[in-house]
Amino acid sequence: MKLKILAFGITKDIFGASEKELEAEAGLNVRQLKEKLEKDFPQLIKLKSYFIAVNEEYAEDDQILVNTDEIAIIPPVSGG
Repeated sequence: MKLKILAFGITKDIFGASEKELEAEAGLNVRQLKEKLEKDFPQLIKLKSYFIAVNEEYAEDDQILVNTDEIAIIPPVSGG
């Protein structure tokens, strides 16, 4: 299946684009997606934390992804 991943903030710089398409096996969960992204983009590991949102809601690691999901990488946010 093909997953469209939206990137924001520093993750956009890491990906080199605001959007990436990723080929993945059916049944992939969020944790496995993170592992795949960190393998393809090792700079992600250096981030203190980041979140995955699926269909505009923060996703749990065991959530199964489907090709119609809108997936976003939410980088760490600093505030003042």
